[in-house]
Amino acid sequence: MDAGPVLWVLLQSLELESVRRGRAKPMSGVMKRMGMIFRAKANKALDRAEDPRETLDYSYQKQLELLQKVRRGVADVATSRKRLELQLNQLQSQSGKLEDQGRKALALGREDLAREALSRRAALQQQVTDLETQHATLQGEEEKLTLAAQRLQAKVDAFRTKKETIKATYTAAQAQTRIGEAFSGISEEMGDVGLAIQRAEDKTAQLQARAGAIDELLASGALDDQSGMHKDDIQAELDRLSGGTDVELELQRMKAELAGGGSGDRQAIEGGQAQGQDRTQSQQQPQDTPRFDKQ
Repeated sequence: MDAGPVLWVLLQSLELESVRRGRAKPMSGVMKRMGMIFRAKANKALDRAEDPRETLDYSYQKQLELLQKVRRGVADVATSRKRLELQLNQLQSQSGKLEDQGRKALALGREDLAREALSRRAALQQQVTDLETQHATLQGEEEKLTLAAQRLQAKVDAFRTKKETIKATYTAAQAQTRIGEAFSGISEEMGDVGLAIQRAEDKTAQLQARAGAIDELLASGALDDQSGMHKDDIQAELDRLSGGTDVELELQRMKAELAGGGSGDRQAIEGGQAQGQDRTQSQQQPQDTPRFDKQ
């Protein structure tokens, strides 16, 4: 568990205790310094964790939500205005009906009925006047909200364009930085790859050195070849001399053939080849054979 939050709680408790006892001045400086340190640490951690592209997308989302709220407000005001218009139409219809009833009653000599109808019509007319005032107010609010929604829509569209431009620029800069780090070898991934290559090269060099040392030891005879394929120095020298003699004889035979030599030359060459082989075999056999005389 991190000791930072625990220490912060303890310091707050000590400060509260000091305040309660009237001795808050000695702890206030410490608390301010601790608060500044914690805020600096938190700001640095948030700065490392923050992605500007995500922040821009979140801001754009909040603006879209605000625009949606404004549009809903415009729709609500328009709905209220429409409802008032329906009520106005009903009241005006009733007012016209009462006016007709009063006119008919007056024509029939019923002045009292005509007066009552006109009184009701006057009350309805007052309601119509109030509703017309409210309708004008709602209509003005609707126009303001519509204009505000249009302006907000333009700002959201401009912010979206700017957001995408900033995101593309940030992504390109990030990619360019990673490519530069990869070329320079200072990135973490390329650093690990470089270490792996260095370890592989060291192991390869070690194996090559070991193989060379073993070959030298086998050639010098310090180590025995268990497979039986290795030859000592004397046998290797004899094989080299024999191979050189065969090459020389074959070269002489080819020269004789090119020069148009007869069969005698060819036999002489073959005889020389046989003599060379006999000479080689005589070199391989011991020169002095010990003799044992019978007593």
